[in-house]
Amino acid sequence: MKIAWGITGSGDKIIETVKVMKALKAANPEVGFEVFLSKAGVTVAKYYRIEEELRDSFDRVWSEVDANTPFLAARLQLGEFMFMLIAPATSNTVAKLAVGVADTLLTNAALQAVKGYVPLYIMPVDYREGETITILPNGKKLRLRVRKEDADNVTKLDAMEGIHTFESPDMIPAILEKHMKK
Repeated sequence: MKIAWGITGSGDKIIETVKVMKALKAANPEVGFEVFLSKAGVTVAKYYRIEEELRDSFDRVWSEVDANTPFLAARLQLGEFMFMLIAPATSNTVAKLAVGVADTLLTNAALQAVKGYVPLYIMPVDYREGETITILPNGKKLRLRVRKEDADNVTKLDAMEGIHTFESPDMIPAILEKHMKK
């Protein structure tokens, strides 16, 4: 049993997500965790100084070359993974998925996963309209506006068959537990 975990270019909730995923890996050694970094995800991993931590903590870490390299979409459709998780997901990734644009490793793999009946879970950083506070790599807080348009894209994803959105890294253990019972 394996999980495909995609990381986009969002620093918001990245530290919390890595912490939850490491705890899940430790508690479930029988489950393989492969990490797939988008091009922007590589940049964020370096900026937040978690690239080495990811490589040391998970079975395999892949970096995007193009929309089909590494060939995650095929591996998903061939049933190598229980589900695909994209956490955290930028508003850019969410917007592309909401309108069916598959021009990056993660958007292509996500849409192909859904076509192949592989469950897709997405944690958008712009989950609801309003304001949010994120923590920068230097520890400072940054206040951000979540636009109505970005929150609306999350609603669009929620209405799509095979796509499930969630708001917090703390919800990831329940997702894994649900699939472990199958």
